[in-house]
Amino acid sequence: MPSVFIKTYGCQMNERDSEAVAAQLVAKGYSLAVTEAVADVILLNTCSVRDAAEQKAIGKMTTLAGQSRKTKRDVVLGFMGCMAQSRGQGLIDQLPDVDLVLGTQKFHRAAEHLDAIFADRKTKVVDVATEQGSEATIREHLPNGSRKSITAFVSIMQGCNQYCTFCIVPYTRGQERSRRIEDIVEECRELIAKGAKEITLLGQIVTSYGKRDYALLDGKSAFVQLLEAVHEIEGLERIRFTSPHPKGYGDDLVEAYGHLPKLVESAHLPLQSGSDRVLKLMHRGYTRARFLEIVGKLRAVRPEMGITTDLIVGFPGETEADFEETLSLCREVEFDNAYVFKYSRRKDTPAAEMPDQLSEEIIEERHARLLTLINEIGGRKYASLAGRTMQILVEGPSHRNAARLEGRTRCNRIVVFDGGERHHGQLLDLKIIRASLFTLYGDPAILNLD
Repeated sequence: MPSVFIKTYGCQMNERDSEAVAAQLVAKGYSLAVTEAVADVILLNTCSVRDAAEQKAIGKMTTLAGQSRKTKRDVVLGFMGCMAQSRGQGLIDQLPDVDLVLGTQKFHRAAEHLDAIFADRKTKVVDVATEQGSEATIREHLPNGSRKSITAFVSIMQGCNQYCTFCIVPYTRGQERSRRIEDIVEECRELIAKGAKEITLLGQIVTSYGKRDYALLDGKSAFVQLLEAVHEIEGLERIRFTSPHPKGYGDDLVEAYGHLPKLVESAHLPLQSGSDRVLKLMHRGYTRARFLEIVGKLRAVRPEMGITTDLIVGFPGETEADFEETLSLCREVEFDNAYVFKYSRRKDTPAAEMPDQLSEEIIEERHARLLTLINEIGGRKYASLAGRTMQILVEGPSHRNAARLEGRTRCNRIVVFDGGERHHGQLLDLKIIRASLFTLYGDPAILNLD
């Protein structure tokens, strides 16, 4: 059977989708190629959130097509995901060497479409139609043996109903569709049985889970009901979730951090802007004051709460005063870290047609200023942890130095330390001896781990 190489762009949802496609293909007899150079099939799972991500994927596919022609290797080339959904047939019109374009509700059709292409190499497939029930199809995981098995991602829903004015995701992922609580819990149980100890629940706006499908129960939203159900799984050590929306942080979710010990004290709260005027233009649905209220409540329940965020600079019409509001809010909250994005004009979104589009020079300058502030705050907060003892879940070799191990604290900080194979998958208490920017270093010898 042919071998497949999948390259992923974008978010954790895309990473999870790629893993599921890979697992489905393996189950159908395909093998996973170590590199694209030896693969019979190369699939690019794409992102449309920013133009740069689309251009990277287009550039990569152009290179792959050129290499295939040059070496005369008959490689099947395909796009999957958000850009595939939004551009459809246009991708094959632009790049005739592409054989497959697979939309966001069609990942589970990858094997059957590849089989058809191999049966007739003249066949080209574009499948971007909506499909009822597609939210329940992405549950396959790669076979156990991967070091990633200690932590696992579980998709609980597809789609988004928020329609932020800058975002193309509702148009590429479709309307919100949630899986059944029972199905999610069963998938989590299977992963724990295979060695996972931490589950991250994934959704485009994960806190919107089940709004149409489950009524409030004792004042608890469907998402909190799901958290409680997953929490009961024996052998599970930690629960995380991403990405939420500030609107989803009702008192029931805040209180869940207090009575669910497996729910780690880590919250990713996408702010986007500190200016009420800009937040309204973005159609975010909350104010600066409400955001600060949520942060205050979370820290009241869990004082050690690690809080990260997403920020956009250069939104159309953003003034220097608006930007200063973002800077001041970051100083007030003191985020542990933040993903700082330069506004990207996306076709067919309301923001793309707004007046007062900012110049690249202004966007670049504000991006640099905000990034400097985030690094300054984060560096100070990480340095203050030296001397503390913190629990980590050991995930495997450090990404930067395979001779060392790394894990994450409950509040989602990476800790690197010297350890052995026997530590893989363990919950360990390490003394933090020093910190660099957004990385902590622990000393196992002090706690007699060797």
